[in-house]
Amino acid sequence: MSNGYDDTHVSPRTLAGATILQIVPALREEPVARTAVNVAHALLQSGARALIAAEDGALVGELKAFGGEWIPLVNATVNPFKLRGSARILEQLIATERIDIVHAQSVGGAWSANMAAAQIAVWLVTTLPDVPAVSGLGAYWSGALARGDRVITPSNFAAAPIMARYDLPRERLTVIPRSIDTAAFDPAAVPPGRVEALRKAWQVPHDARIVLVPGRVAPWNGQLALPDIARALVDGGVRGFVFVLAGEHRSYRKYARFVTKAAQEQGVGSLIRLTGHCRDLPGALAAADTVLVPATEPPVLGRVVAQAQAMGRPVVTSDIGILPEHVVTPPEMPEDVRTGWLAKPGDTMEFAHALSLALALDDTAYRAMVARARQFAEYMFSPTSVAAATRAVYTSLLARDL
Repeated sequence: MSNGYDDTHVSPRTLAGATILQIVPALREEPVARTAVNVAHALLQSGARALIAAEDGALVGELKAFGGEWIPLVNATVNPFKLRGSARILEQLIATERIDIVHAQSVGGAWSANMAAAQIAVWLVTTLPDVPAVSGLGAYWSGALARGDRVITPSNFAAAPIMARYDLPRERLTVIPRSIDTAAFDPAAVPPGRVEALRKAWQVPHDARIVLVPGRVAPWNGQLALPDIARALVDGGVRGFVFVLAGEHRSYRKYARFVTKAAQEQGVGSLIRLTGHCRDLPGALAAADTVLVPATEPPVLGRVVAQAQAMGRPVVTSDIGILPEHVVTPPEMPEDVRTGWLAKPGDTMEFAHALSLALALDDTAYRAMVARARQFAEYMFSPTSVAAATRAVYTSLLARDL
């Protein structure tokens, strides 16, 4: 347990009867706050008391409706005076509410929680951001996130620089990916009419297979490689496919024009569609046969790869950043549980080969991969799974109390 004086409070050995305080910047509808609310709900179902300290937001009402408790707390700051004030609030809260675990999910919250834990005994859990700062002033402040009794990271990619900089032992880390809305991203939730409407809007022939390339058309997303990939597929005898670039393409108009021009020069202009911003991503994924994510730089979240698999779609993606952790591929896993393929960023021949394998799947193999992809997404990324994994971290700490 974090250093500090002891009191007469004896923590429970299980979640039943425990009091857990999560700290997030604000209870607005955003991934960190949404996850905290989901975890609070799971805690209450386990017999625990669930508090969230944060600035106000639209999720406060939802939290209170199912029995969670909101504590107003300024923590989305690195102002030392405000953080000391928040630390005093936390210290008093820990004592008066008999809090067993504090889970800080912001830099400011981690600093305040560390200061409070230095004065009063409490278990401290922290969650790393998707892209932690590892140099400069940001790294100094981010150091508080490495000092939890347990540290949750959304990926090994996010954890690696923190482990190296702060000599953080592996056994203190738990990888829990960001959740996605597996209810919205569910093949059963998308009626056929939505799919047909999209295919018609995209002007895709009825018998053509769609390779969906979701995301803004921008240099870091790698769409400039698509004409070469399409050319390689055609030269390899692959027919009956269309690349649909479902993403905003006005911010980087020159880049989008380069993509279009390259497609025309390669003689594959008819195989590439730039459709603009997609308002219905679940529908677009449902319309796809395969999803291609050819990023050339590590994305911050990489959620679309998880969302595609939740929709039961095989994925071909770049072996970069967090993306390899969001798809099941050999050699890390056996071939018979594969849900997609990885390729070197910018390597058009590797991407073409992977896509040719995806497009060559017969009906039986394709249906099997569809089922595996959905099962994997539910297991790894559903709100229920993420909440259960977080709850397990708390349970492991309470089990260490004597």
